[in-house]
Amino acid sequence: MIIDCHAHLVPPALLDAIRADKASFPSIKLIEEGGSLGFAFAGNKPTRPVSKPLSDIAARLQWLDTNKIERQVVGGWLDMFGYEVPAEEGVRWSRLINTHLAKTAKEQPRFVPLATVPLQDGALAAEVLKEAHTQGFKGAMIGTQPKGKGGVLDDPSLLPFWQAANELGSIIFIHPVFESGDDRVHDYGMANAVGRITDTLIAMSRLIYAGHVTRFSNIKIVAGIGGAALPYVVGRLRRNYSLDKDKLGDPDAALAAMYYDTIVQDTRALRYLADVVGADRIMMGSDMPFPIGDLAPLKIVQETSFTDSERASINGGLVQKLFGL
Repeated sequence: MIIDCHAHLVPPALLDAIRADKASFPSIKLIEEGGSLGFAFAGNKPTRPVSKPLSDIAARLQWLDTNKIERQVVGGWLDMFGYEVPAEEGVRWSRLINTHLAKTAKEQPRFVPLATVPLQDGALAAEVLKEAHTQGFKGAMIGTQPKGKGGVLDDPSLLPFWQAANELGSIIFIHPVFESGDDRVHDYGMANAVGRITDTLIAMSRLIYAGHVTRFSNIKIVAGIGGAALPYVVGRLRRNYSLDKDKLGDPDAALAAMYYDTIVQDTRALRYLADVVGADRIMMGSDMPFPIGDLAPLKIVQETSFTDSERASINGGLVQKLFGL
């Protein structure tokens, strides 16, 4: 089975439901633009509007057929996770997104959904994650910056979420957010080219040094975009760890425990990722429908030096195992 491990979907029915129920979300401003919606959360900078490819299910299925991909793991769209809004409102927002992702996956079983959770509150995020598992989700896609710009995933208040994910054996896909946290990347297209990398690298490094990756060993943590720069800086991470082992988590143990997608756009980089973490920890992904992703994701796997069995695992075998498909 050929499976894309990394994609995003905003079901059209979700957008209709948001419009119909906007009174329930007083901290979320809806911005109608070009027939679609953008959002401003708690008075913050507006997001981009939901692009047509995020919601065009027929076109998505055609893309899967063209690329000979049988199933696709889909999270929501990070721009609209809304971690900045008050916690109880965030719970309602996450539940609404999850309801429509689950419904879409039931109607079209080629989609394998990942839930969203209100990371602005660890206890409530744990509650929503537990609910999602009862609805058939195997885990969640979460952003790198809970509580808005500058938030950290190792925040002590998020421990209930990590504990729940560990108890449930959740798949937790960690993904960069709309704002990378560094205003220097807002030129030259660098928010996508570089900002998503630095954002993910910082978030993941904090989780590693906090000890979360090895402490909560029952979680299947996926570090998106090929683990960002983690494989390349592992020597520096290791050196820093050696200077303060009593206080820091072991980066080598953490990198060996996580999973990664193939969205690195260079066969040398993908081969290096496999050399560092093992080909058995890597899953083919596209970041569909975003142009910065890999919209012909089987090609890089074919052109990188892997054995046939490694390719079979990368192209779907590992995802099938993790999600129990």
